[in-house]
Amino acid sequence: MSPDAATTPTSADIQMIQRLLPHRYPFLMIDKVRDIVPFTSAVGVKNVTCNEPHFQGHFPGVPIMPGVTIVEAMAQTAAVMVGISSNYADRDLLVYFMGIDGAKFRRKVVPGDVLELAITVTRGKPGGKVWKFDARATVEGELAAECQFTAMMDMPAEAPAGGAE
Repeated sequence: MSPDAATTPTSADIQMIQRLLPHRYPFLMIDKVRDIVPFTSAVGVKNVTCNEPHFQGHFPGVPIMPGVTIVEAMAQTAAVMVGISSNYADRDLLVYFMGIDGAKFRRKVVPGDVLELAITVTRGKPGGKVWKFDARATVEGELAAECQFTAMMDMPAEAPAGGAE
C-alpha cells in the first residue's frame, strides 16, 4: 500500500536507503536521494571518492568511475524512489534490470565529483512490477551519462500463515 503523497518523504538518507535496498558496500552506489516526487521522479547523489574498490583497476593512476556503475547508481535511485513511494522500507524489495537502452557516456566521473542522478518514470504505477525510467547523470550541471532502463520490482512472497512449510 502506498502512503499518501502529502506524507511521503521527499528524501532518503543512507539509513533509509539501506532499509529499502539490499545493496551494501562495495555495491551500494548512492549516498542519498532527494527531490522525491512519489511514483514520478527523484535525484540520487553519489559522492565519488578515491577509496572505492573499482578505482584500483579502472584505471591505475587514472581513476575513472566505470559507466556500468553509473547506470547501477541510476537504478538504485529509481528503486529508492519506488520504495519510498510504496512504503517498502524493511520489506526485502529486490530490483532486477530488464533492459538498458540508449546508454551514452559524455564525461569522465572521477574522485572528488558529486554525481547527481535524475530519474523520471516513463512507465509504472503503484503496485506495479515493471517500471521504465529516463535517467541522466550530471556533475556540476554537466551531462556525464544518460540512458533509459526497464526494471522489475520484486517483493518476496509473504510467509504462509502458521509458519514456513
